[in-house]
Amino acid sequence: MSHQANRILNLPHTPLSYIELLKPKETSLICLISMCAAITAAGGNPEVGALLVTLAAIALGSGGCNGLTNYLDREVDARMERTKHRPLPAKMIDPPKKALWWSLSLIVIGLILAWSIHPFCFIAGLLGSTASAVWRKRVVCPLLGAIASSAPIAIGWFAFSPQVSPSLISLCGLIWVWVPLHVWSVMIAHRDDYLRGGISYFPLSWENKDVVKVLLSLSLLLYATSIILYFVADLGSLYVGVASGIGLLMIGANVNLVVSPCSLNAFRVYRLTAFPYLGIIFLIICVDVLLT
Repeated sequence: MSHQANRILNLPHTPLSYIELLKPKETSLICLISMCAAITAAGGNPEVGALLVTLAAIALGSGGCNGLTNYLDREVDARMERTKHRPLPAKMIDPPKKALWWSLSLIVIGLILAWSIHPFCFIAGLLGSTASAVWRKRVVCPLLGAIASSAPIAIGWFAFSPQVSPSLISLCGLIWVWVPLHVWSVMIAHRDDYLRGGISYFPLSWENKDVVKVLLSLSLLLYATSIILYFVADLGSLYVGVASGIGLLMIGANVNLVVSPCSLNAFRVYRLTAFPYLGIIFLIICVDVLLT
């Protein structure tokens, strides 16, 4: 719930602000795709208790990492219009160290649960947490974002299939291509806002007309990666049909961005990359496995 909604409902800021700090929408998406990965690794028949423990580990760890990045980025967020109302820059949690200890506590509990599932889950969680602590607005390294974003998927997979398989590598590869497309599209959509925040590295160091060509290339690579996954994971016609449809939609949105490299079209690409693309891709993988 946003701080504006809190004001309307006349609710106290602090308890709800600690939840908002964890970026519930983003954490929910991570939990969704990770659970789909877990169900896929279990061949469509996971043990319910183990699945719930895995979900708890991922939800707590991912939420904690989101809170940690909010803490580390609080000064930059305060200078940006789109982020200045977040709990820390808006001083809904004060002093900020309260948010730090809250986030670290969730990460530690998530890692303890991950260890109880399997050491591989713990290692994946530790790598993801470390990458999250380093990867933030002031650090330009898509690799760190890819590690942080693929770690929950690895946890879900290792919980039911504790081995590095071609299917897991392909799933993580999809995330590694998706992350820069997702992040860079929102950056050029809010170019002036990021520059006000003191962010000036790529893609903001390039003109939009050149950046959008990179995004189009990433959308083509993302489509190719999703089709490779079809062969590697031995998925069915349902998956390849849906993946092709939404992949072509993504390419079309980026072609439109190349033709007209404006903020609105960049924001449309960004919105498409979130649930509509990533959520649907992982859901259809899961459904395909369940129906096989």
